[in-house]
Amino acid sequence: MLLGMNLNRKQFITEVAGRTLTLETSDLAGQANAAVLGTYGDTSVLVAVTMGKEERNTDYFPLTVDYEERFYAAGKILGSRFIRREGRPSEEAVLSGRLIDRTLRPLFDQRLRRDVQVVITILSYDEENDADFIGLITASAALAISDIPWNGPVAGTRLARFKDGKTEINPLNSSLKEKENIAFEAFVSGAYDKINMIELAGNETQEKEVIESFKIAHEEMKKLIAFQKDVVSKIGKQKIEFKFDDLSELKGKVREFLKGKLEEAVYVSAKTERQNNLDSLKKDLKVNLAEGGVEDSFIGKVDAIFEGELDILVHAKLLQEGKRPDGRKNDELRPLYGEVGLFRRLHGSALFQRGDTQSLAVVTLAPPGSEQLVESMELSYKRRFMLHYNFPPYSTGETGRLGGPGRREIGHGALAEKALRSMLPSQDEFPYTIRVVSEILSSNGSSSMATTCASSLALMDAGVPIKKPVAGIAMGLMSDKEKYKILTDIQGPEDHYGDMDCKIAGTTEGITAIQMDVKIEGVTADVLGEVFEQSKKARLEILGVMKSVIEKPRAETSAYAPSIISMQIDPEQIGEVIGPGGKVINGIISSTGALSIDVEQTGKVFVAGATKEIAKAAAKQIEIITHQFQIGEIVEGEIIKIMEFGAIVGLGGGRDGMIHVSELKNGFVQKVEDVVRLGDVVRVKVVKVENGRIGLSLKAMGGGKE
Repeated sequence: MLLGMNLNRKQFITEVAGRTLTLETSDLAGQANAAVLGTYGDTSVLVAVTMGKEERNTDYFPLTVDYEERFYAAGKILGSRFIRREGRPSEEAVLSGRLIDRTLRPLFDQRLRRDVQVVITILSYDEENDADFIGLITASAALAISDIPWNGPVAGTRLARFKDGKTEINPLNSSLKEKENIAFEAFVSGAYDKINMIELAGNETQEKEVIESFKIAHEEMKKLIAFQKDVVSKIGKQKIEFKFDDLSELKGKVREFLKGKLEEAVYVSAKTERQNNLDSLKKDLKVNLAEGGVEDSFIGKVDAIFEGELDILVHAKLLQEGKRPDGRKNDELRPLYGEVGLFRRLHGSALFQRGDTQSLAVVTLAPPGSEQLVESMELSYKRRFMLHYNFPPYSTGETGRLGGPGRREIGHGALAEKALRSMLPSQDEFPYTIRVVSEILSSNGSSSMATTCASSLALMDAGVPIKKPVAGIAMGLMSDKEKYKILTDIQGPEDHYGDMDCKIAGTTEGITAIQMDVKIEGVTADVLGEVFEQSKKARLEILGVMKSVIEKPRAETSAYAPSIISMQIDPEQIGEVIGPGGKVINGIISSTGALSIDVEQTGKVFVAGATKEIAKAAAKQIEIITHQFQIGEIVEGEIIKIMEFGAIVGLGGGRDGMIHVSELKNGFVQKVEDVVRLGDVVRVKVVKVENGRIGLSLKAMGGGKE
């Protein structure tokens, strides 16, 4: 009977990039406000959206987007030896959740005070089709058909632009393995006629190429939104209507008090002074309202009204008068400062400052064995380059709890890492594991782009031969229904009250990373084109300042960084180098003082020492062990054993060869000791190499003559 019910399934099917996309509703997760099962290829996600029953006493809209990886989706059992279940989300899952959150959030009424939770659970992953793509459209469909107030639907596509000019929508993972053929990869999302979220990683891509590909992606997004609207027309629920408090009288009193005071408080150049002014003004406002008889329950709503008035002021001043809070022109950068080599014992360090925002970047170099092993639902790989971002509370003049990185820290670090990755040398060129840590010492807008600049300087200070330095800049937008203004190098108020935060990083030749968020419905591709062009001017100016700090990577790494020698051996000789139970390799490390010896399955060997001499000594022993002896080769060694039929010569590295009694000298040899004794150092010729055995001749060298 249960099977006959079929769970009330309803399927809606379309095609994207030549593959079938299916959205299915059923009785699954039936207690949520809505749930949709989305499938693309063999990748499937279940999205359940739920809204709380009660209003929360908070001054923000409490939206949560959770992206839940399930290892079974990819047929994996991961985790520690003792805990074989999913734990804290991987960085990849956090970034995927942020990507979807940033697309959905702008289309909610920010006055809502009920919890809204979107849970995206990856049920099946086919290793080819992007889970972010199907996760976003399924989340959009679930919200759109639910009774939760939302102004969607939205859609997004993954895209790749190849160096031959071709743009591919939702490329299969297998088609992206040849990274050198790709100009950039991106995920672009938004509403029907606007783009509201961008993630891009490029290899010095030209601005016009990015816009061309975005326009292609947006046409596909329009089709997906039309598809969802058709689904909503058939099964969508009536949206819950909320009646918000009539605060018109309170707003009038707030505006009356702030008249002439708010502009004076905001339009100062120093962040600390501005914040102190606003805190004091808000406190005076609440006292004034309380003395005027406003009830306590309404006093609690003053913060939101105050913020709204600030938003109106900042927009109006810029759009009508072209006035920014610190008095800069729209395309003007804040003062820049850079410095490298701040601490002698660090492998590389740099300070970069733009206005009140400061990033201290520190580089640590280590042997290849220090790579991070990454295991997630989608990927298992070794991470050679890591960039970590720390944002302590003192950077904004506040107190707070210190702990592990949150979503914001992970996202900002990933953006700066993405910006720099394509400029790093290959492991063959520079056989180090590289870790960069950015400590944000002071923040007033665009700390992730300050991190990019500081990290680029620190890498050069560390002697990492990056191809070109990378700089980043945050671009903003102020708009109304009639006009807009693009802002270069946005700071606190322009970020908080502005309509867009578009971070763009690159070299003198092109873009390496983009991340964009908006607070409005979105922006058009044409407006983005203007943003990119204005950002290029700023990027080149920043790169000029960075060049004056350090022109190119240092010729050598720090004396405190390990010295690494890379060498290639025959893969069949790996066992000889390692030895039974690691005896040989551990012996080399012990006898030479090497830091580590890493051997890859390809036969690539990386020898690390605190000094070049130590690394060379360890590498020499490996050379001896793996040396391929040739007939006719002259070698030297010590007699280490005497037998009736010959003598054993130690050749180093645990290898030896035998001088047969017939090869000791010309003529009859009655006793081996008549020619050689233990401890003698002899010079001999190789006369036989067979199955790992080496035959030597002393008489061929003219030794032992009668």
